Amino acid sequence: MTYIADAGAVSAEYHPSAAAEQSVMGSGSTARFVAPGSVTQGRFGLYEWHMPAGAGGADAHFHRTFSESFYVMTGTVRLFDGARWVDAPAGDFLHVPEGGMHGFRNDSGAAASMLILFAPGITRETYFRELADIAATGRQLSEEEWTDLFARHDQYRA
Repeated sequence: MTYIADAGAVSAEYHPSAAAEQSVMGSGSTARFVAPGSVTQGRFGLYEWHMPAGAGGADAHFHRTFSESFYVMTGTVRLFDGARWVDAPAGDFLHVPEGGMHGFRNDSGAAASMLILFAPGITRETYFRELADIAATGRQLSEEEWTDLFARHDQYRA
């Protein structure tokens, strides 16, 4: 139990949609920071991920310190569950515990969007900002630089 008082508290925090930060990836995908860990007391991080047609995505990888879940809202997202790639239409869900291999991409000819949930709410937006900056500046990272970037953000190639 994390709340022990007898009466409820006035502690909810409203966050209007217009206040959410977003970053544009090199693929043209947009990550919208709906509820990063900084506003959920580190309990979870919730992000919208909007992908144009054929946008690609994240190759197979895993994380050591947080779980990741995907909920497809529109279109079809190709999800990797550690064993196979599946075409996941709107309404499909994938949960990946710590250490679980996974990936995602939009190989379809139509836009797609999903919610991504990280738990606990690590500062995943820092990673997304770095990816967006690399794309915006046109920097080309070496394999060693990619490995370092991934490791700093608890992301390991599978």
